[in-house]
Amino acid sequence: MANSPTNLTVPPEEAPHDRTFMQWPVSRKVHPERAFLDILQQTIADIANTIVEFEPVVLLAAKDDQGAARKLLSSSVELWDIPTEDLWCRDSGPLFAIQADGKLAVSHIQFNGWGQKQVHKRDGSIAAAVAMRLGVPVVPSGLQGEAGGVEHDGHGLLMAHESSWVNKNRNPGLSRGEIEKRLLAAYGAKQMVWSPGLWGEDITDYHIDSLARFTGPGRVLVNLPDKPDMKDPFHLAALDTHDKLVASKLEVDVIPEPVRRRVKSIDFVASYANYYACNGAVIAAQFGDRQADQIAEKALKKHYPGREVISLNVDALGEVGGGIHCATQQMPAS
Repeated sequence: MANSPTNLTVPPEEAPHDRTFMQWPVSRKVHPERAFLDILQQTIADIANTIVEFEPVVLLAAKDDQGAARKLLSSSVELWDIPTEDLWCRDSGPLFAIQADGKLAVSHIQFNGWGQKQVHKRDGSIAAAVAMRLGVPVVPSGLQGEAGGVEHDGHGLLMAHESSWVNKNRNPGLSRGEIEKRLLAAYGAKQMVWSPGLWGEDITDYHIDSLARFTGPGRVLVNLPDKPDMKDPFHLAALDTHDKLVASKLEVDVIPEPVRRRVKSIDFVASYANYYACNGAVIAAQFGDRQADQIAEKALKKHYPGREVISLNVDALGEVGGGIHCATQQMPAS
C-alpha cells in the first residue's frame, strides 16, 4: 500500500448521480447471431428503462442505430450520437471524477478491448467523445484497462485483481507498484488491496466487480459459491480474494451464488455482486434460484437502506460474461 497525491476524486457509486450512461450493442463481429443480439438489446433497454425511473439515462448509439433503440426505450431515455460496438459502458465509458475546484473531469483509463481480445475501434473512443460533448477535461491515467477491474469505496480505498492490470495485454512494462500509483491517482485514493485474480480464463482476466463490491467505507459484499469446487480456478481465486479482504480488516459480508439458475452453461456469469446503485434504488439481477435470489435482495436492502431494490432477469448479459454493473457508468452530481 502506498500514498498518492491527486487532484481528482471519484465519488462512491452510491453518492448522488447527475445521470447514468449506457451503450447500445450493435457489432455483428462481437455478436454474430442476430436473434441473440435482439435479446441483448432488449435487455439493455430493460435496464435503461428501469434506471430512468430514478435518474436520467443517456444511451450512446450511432445515429444510424438509434431508430432500433428508440423502439425499445422509454421516451425518457436520451440518445446521444456516439458510435458503439458493444454494451460494456463500465469498461469503455468515461470514468468521472471531481477536480479540486469541484468541477467534473474524465479520469481516463484507456480501454483496449480487454487486452486486444475484442474489436474496439468505436468503444475505445467513447470516453473521450463523451467528455468532448460535455465540455469536460480528460485527465490521462497512463493506464490501459477497465473500471470494472477495480472497485473503490470513494473514501480512499481500492481493491483489484492483479490479473486485470499487471498483465502484458494491458500494461506491458509496468510494475504492480507503478500501476497502483497510477490507479490511486486516477481515483483519488490512498490505499489499495490486491489479490492475484486469474489470468486468461475469461475475456476480462477476472474483473473484481463480478465478485466483490464496496457498499460503503471499508464495507464489502462478496458473492461466493456455497460449496466451492476446489478444482475450479475461479472458485480458488474468489476464495483467495475473500481471504485477502478479511486479512485487510474490512467488514466482509458473504452471499451465496445461485445454484438452481435458468441458464446452466458453465461459462454463464451469475453474479449478484454485479448490481448498480443509482439514485434511490439498487438495480440487481435475479437468476431463477428463488432462495438465493431472496438472500441477495435482502443483503442489498441491508447494505443500501432506504433504497428500492429492483431485481431483473438479465440472463443475456450473463451469457456474454457480465451483468448490470458492467453495462452502466454513473456521472456524479458535481
